[in-house]
Amino acid sequence: MIRVVLVDDQAVVRMGFRVLLEEHGDVDVVGEASGGREAVEVVRRLAPDVVCMDLRMADGDGIAATREIVASRSGGTPAVLVVTTFDLDEDVFGALEAGADGFLLKDCEPEELLEAVRRLAAGEGLVDRSVTRRVIREFSRRRAPRAASAPPPELTPREAEIVRLLARGMSNAEIARELFVETSTVKSHLTRAMTKIGARDRVQTVIWAYRTGLAEDS
Repeated sequence: MIRVVLVDDQAVVRMGFRVLLEEHGDVDVVGEASGGREAVEVVRRLAPDVVCMDLRMADGDGIAATREIVASRSGGTPAVLVVTTFDLDEDVFGALEAGADGFLLKDCEPEELLEAVRRLAAGEGLVDRSVTRRVIREFSRRRAPRAASAPPPELTPREAEIVRLLARGMSNAEIARELFVETSTVKSHLTRAMTKIGARDRVQTVIWAYRTGLAEDS
């Protein structure tokens, strides 16, 4: 069972998300919060697998809450899914810097929300391919490139290929099918690549890929 906490200052939005997620049987909404500070407390108390986080709330800051949740998590959980009405907004860039694991727009299809929660629970971010790729590409463009005094570590051809496919928004399973290998093989290569480039998660790995030009052809 995937344990989820919903964070949004609109009760009707939280109710709608709860209904959509819980009707499938493998998701349990264990808590809700209407603001950033409350969200941090609820997450600390309930230890969910995934947090669905709004960014702009009347009572609390979703970016600050995301940063605090990410900084205090262990074992990669909870994953933070930003669910927002803004796709190329400064708040989204702030959430990316804070360590958010994936993005969705509030007008997404119900099955997209469910898939996003499932993918994040499985340790796979970048859940909205169109939004996330545009956000990361723009984020990377706005930030300074890697310093020339610290050249990026060399990746093996297979590691580079997997990072390139990751930048397209592909899951581990999709990459495995693309390359005709086992999912465990993809995970191993990706873990080694992340260690080499000093990325803490998949989002940072894709940012690195855009900044270094590895993802330009993705």
